[in-house]
Amino acid sequence: MEIALQQLVNGLTVGAFYALIALGYTMVYGIIRLINFAHGDVYAVGAFFGLSTYGLLALLHIDSPFLSTLLALVVSMCCTGLLGMVLYRVAYRPLLHARLSILISAIGASLTLEYALFLIYSPSFLVYPHLFGREGPTLAGIQVSWLQVLIFVSSIVLMAGLYTVVHRTKVGMAMRALAINQDAARLMGINVNRVISLTFFIGSTLASFAGVLTGLYYSQISFLMGFLIGLKAFTAAVLGGIGNIPGAVLGGFLLGVLESLAAGYYSSRWKDVVAFAVLIFILVVRPRGLLGERVVERM
Repeated sequence: MEIALQQLVNGLTVGAFYALIALGYTMVYGIIRLINFAHGDVYAVGAFFGLSTYGLLALLHIDSPFLSTLLALVVSMCCTGLLGMVLYRVAYRPLLHARLSILISAIGASLTLEYALFLIYSPSFLVYPHLFGREGPTLAGIQVSWLQVLIFVSSIVLMAGLYTVVHRTKVGMAMRALAINQDAARLMGINVNRVISLTFFIGSTLASFAGVLTGLYYSQISFLMGFLIGLKAFTAAVLGGIGNIPGAVLGGFLLGVLESLAAGYYSSRWKDVVAFAVLIFILVVRPRGLLGERVVERM
């Protein structure tokens, strides 16, 4: 029983990463019906921006773990948010009405970001600073680190904040209007391109947040780190019901727990098999996901 509970804690931690990235997929898909293949690489860029910020803060002799992490998150999220807007403006906006071409453009953007990181940083793994140890409370024999608590709580706060923005603000109302009918939203005076750009900004900041915390959790990053986790986050979005924000969160946590249980009871080599077996199963049995894509209100 202790093994199952320990793997549940680990799974919820990894699931938080999947959920944050899946939210970017589901928001963009809900509005412009695009699978943004570059989104996983935006997550990787956020991790590298975070590492660069940590290096700069070390040179400035700012060694407070919480202050340096807060600054790294803010800088990384702002930079990747702007990157997401640039990607939309350059790679996606001119091709919104060309479905095949925009998918090819998304793949090209993904490869561009990957190999830009390769050239600017290093093809090797880079080590994140060890600011948070593995210490933490022990509950009924289950070891929980303070870093895991930070990841889970902060992720939940961000997800709740996003849900509030989408359902309780004028910007969120505009997003939901675009998800229903862009032409009607445009006739109502909504600046469609501005709202879509803001959607890319928000999704990219969430991915960047996950990227920095991933670096802290695993202590290393690489230029290819966004490829596999991007696919898994897309799997999480499909699992919950792509186009549905609560579904993306549910799918992320569920996929993380399933992977963790497979790794704990069988082998870590099985976790990828589980992730993509789940994707195939959901596509065959329930293509609309566990919560289903909303017909009238997609987000």
